Amino acid sequence: MKRKEYVLLLVISFAAVLIHGYHPFAEDAEIYVPGIVKILHPSYYPFGQEFFETHAHLTLFPNLIAAIVKITHLPLDWTLFLCHLASVFLLLLACWRIAAKCFPTSVGRWAAVGMVASLLTLPVAGTALYIFDQYLNPRSLSIFSVLFAIGAMTEKKYLRMALWLAFTAVIHPLMTVFGIAFILLIPITRKLTTAAVPIGAAAVFLMMPFKAPSPVYWQCLNDHSYYFLLRWQWYEWLGIVAPLVLLWWFGRIAHRRKQQNLELLCYTSAIFGLVFFLAALIVTIPRSLALLAVYQPLRSLQLVYVFLLLFAGGLLGESLLKARPLRWLLLFLPISCGMLFAQLQLFPGNRHVEWPGAAPENQWLQAFAWIRNNTPTNAIFALDPHFMALPGENYQGFRAAAERSRLADANKDWSAAVLYPWLPLADDVFAQTQAARGWQNLGQAGFLRLKQTYGVTWVVLQKSIEVALPCPYQNSLVRVCRIE
Repeated sequence: MKRKEYVLLLVISFAAVLIHGYHPFAEDAEIYVPGIVKILHPSYYPFGQEFFETHAHLTLFPNLIAAIVKITHLPLDWTLFLCHLASVFLLLLACWRIAAKCFPTSVGRWAAVGMVASLLTLPVAGTALYIFDQYLNPRSLSIFSVLFAIGAMTEKKYLRMALWLAFTAVIHPLMTVFGIAFILLIPITRKLTTAAVPIGAAAVFLMMPFKAPSPVYWQCLNDHSYYFLLRWQWYEWLGIVAPLVLLWWFGRIAHRRKQQNLELLCYTSAIFGLVFFLAALIVTIPRSLALLAVYQPLRSLQLVYVFLLLFAGGLLGESLLKARPLRWLLLFLPISCGMLFAQLQLFPGNRHVEWPGAAPENQWLQAFAWIRNNTPTNAIFALDPHFMALPGENYQGFRAAAERSRLADANKDWSAAVLYPWLPLADDVFAQTQAARGWQNLGQAGFLRLKQTYGVTWVVLQKSIEVALPCPYQNSLVRVCRIE
């Protein structure tokens, strides 16, 4: 690539962030950002740290981000934003390099990159994943590193491939399984070997827990229907089948055009998706294998969707768009506007891009920011167990934004506990959420019980809840009160 192409790619990356938004404390950031904060400030989170450190111990992601903070002396919010932007850039760079192997024209390559950039936050079937999240997390780094590894494999740069896979392994172990499986399928697709099929499956089975889970854990697992393929809706099944059919069709088009690399990767992507679809069926049907469902074989679809968009964009560029600016505008402007509209609906009341240092518009985040700046670092908070799903909260993480401990919640902690059947996390989450059950009517006596049982010293209440406690902060939705 030439320098001007790198600059153009950076511009597209920044435009992608403007289209899809940036919300550093949303959804899974509630799990990963506290791990970073805990490394930077070991005295923080004296209570409930097991709910995020179980994830942190499986990846070097928080260590990497914390190291960047220490080396650059940048504030954490700026580090998260710049790393997010860099991750988008590196994803699109990896896509461009693969596209360069598949499409002979620059039109095809840039159309391929443009299609991925314009649909970054496209949901991936029924997996509860996006192609790329609106916040920084291990998936942000693992997706581009796997693509770089696959690109290195197509170039027969095996050392480079191994280094990228090693990086993926320390950031996102499960994505490494998918990356290795895809790479091993490339020579199978070329009909050079058939010896690699069992390896990916063996890697998953090695992760089986050895301790029988508790009854509460089984309830936790059952509450997450997206782990079980047979409980998906018909349109979610369509999100599995349609991409595989389209990729197979793209492979036939590439064969007719004698674009060998494109043909190889299209067929490999289709076979890869089919293999993990069958694996998902296997772990869904017999109860004896139900625990394997938590490793979500169909998370492999994230990689399938990237290749689908990449190849669809490249083929459209070479066949239809060509060097006609109006055609590019007529394709990408509606797609980008549609994705922008969807993101605005997903996070109403939030800034579309939560710029570092900017005051939040979301009133829950305003309360969390006040807590971060005005309460003791060893404070323990309690909130409605379903606070992340309350109107206007928009799944913003308390631990991530406020940098304080809290009782377990029935959304993110309950979902995180399902990944660890051999630990008592589900039981702990259940006990703490039951202690706060009937949040609207707990009253001062109930809050005092939480203080006696769990050491809770502060509560975050909806404005509609009246309680005789000192509340040094409030806005039109939320008040922060001290238990005395």
